[in-house]
Amino acid sequence: MSIVKSPLRDEDLKIVGDALQGALVDLVDLGLVAKQVHWNVVGPRFRSVHLQLDDVVATARQYADTVAERAAALGVSPDGRADTVAKSSGIEPAHDGWTKDDDAVRTLVTALGALIVRMRERIDATEHPDPVSQDLFIGLTADLEKHRWMFQAENA
Repeated sequence: MSIVKSPLRDEDLKIVGDALQGALVDLVDLGLVAKQVHWNVVGPRFRSVHLQLDDVVATARQYADTVAERAAALGVSPDGRADTVAKSSGIEPAHDGWTKDDDAVRTLVTALGALIVRMRERIDATEHPDPVSQDLFIGLTADLEKHRWMFQAENA
């Protein structure tokens, strides 16, 4: 059942809906992974890495809401449930226990790298069916790439 009627053709809506749903799952998981690492980071760069992780969480949460609302606006019911995220995220889970600051940085570089690849695929997929959603993915990807650059610089 769809209460909201999409302005997109059915075949375009399928492509865009899948891209938005995938992005939502990845962003929810990024926020969870970054928070897990944030709570457990230790080492001489604790404070700077700890605060930088909060920036990633804020970005992930903000864009997750934007992506979910874009999906809803197109008549696609967004699904950010824990079970859905666990089954379909493209990010590796965070390790349990304390995490040395160098390892925390590597975890985020890896997670952001995986997400960037998936977001760039979504940029390509939505170019023709929905440039509005594509624009959202472009802005999101730029922010993710900035975070990745900053974490890469931490371990340079």
